[in-house]
Amino acid sequence: MKMYKNLIVPGFANCPMTVDVFYPTAAAKAIVVYAHGFNGFKDWGNFDLIASQFANQGFVFVKFNFSHNGTTPLHPEEFVDLEAYGNNNYTKELDDLGNVLNWISSADNALFKEMGSPDVYLIGHSMGGGIVMLKAAEDARIKKVATWAAISECKTPWTNWPANRIENWKQSGVEYSLNSRTKQNLPLYYQLYEDFQHNHERLNIAAAIRSLKIPVLLCHGTFDEAVPVEKAKELQSWQPLAELFVVPSDHVFGRKHPWQADDLPEPMQAVVNKTISFFGNT
Repeated sequence: MKMYKNLIVPGFANCPMTVDVFYPTAAAKAIVVYAHGFNGFKDWGNFDLIASQFANQGFVFVKFNFSHNGTTPLHPEEFVDLEAYGNNNYTKELDDLGNVLNWISSADNALFKEMGSPDVYLIGHSMGGGIVMLKAAEDARIKKVATWAAISECKTPWTNWPANRIENWKQSGVEYSLNSRTKQNLPLYYQLYEDFQHNHERLNIAAAIRSLKIPVLLCHGTFDEAVPVEKAKELQSWQPLAELFVVPSDHVFGRKHPWQADDLPEPMQAVVNKTISFFGNT
């Protein structure tokens, strides 16, 4: 296995994204691209452990930080750019993922010859799960998609906010989301809500998953409080051909950050094993 960490790829409006590539020494079965979730980043919970397992099973594995997730190339695991964080939205993340896909297949990519050009598969966690379903519906390069604890609508984090809080958000221009791990009050500018309103057709996950003609795997924890398992069942109701895989676990399948162990928790390992098997089936 070979590994490159923190390569720079231009994201939305040329904002830099840090990208990691793990790949096997033999010819790759496929390229797997992972999209992290809300308040996440590519290295959350020692994600290198997961990436290595995919590479050891013959896949190129690419993970990246979205351009406006609040991290920077110098601080890829910390929310230090709060202005970027506040200006993030779903369409920017869709465009970021598109930029990563373009980079993978570009001759400008110095790793292009080593990576090869096999099929491209997507994995997304939580909000990233919604992003990969939307991208798969609009990009024919995607041949399989797997979601881990995915959202079923693009309304994170205001899904359950009362109307008066939405109105206050509009009037003030900013709301705040407490990150329970870092204890930061992270800004969310009203543009996030406006982006959804202006792009609701492109951001319609129900329509996207219904349109998919490719294999879909939906993984979810039965004790997920952030995105209840009913959301996965809702996704499957929209796409009955999708495979549903549930494990007795939480939203992050037993992981935490930092994760210093050399092994994954049992629920996360089960999801990884299932996803590798799903991607390996022809």
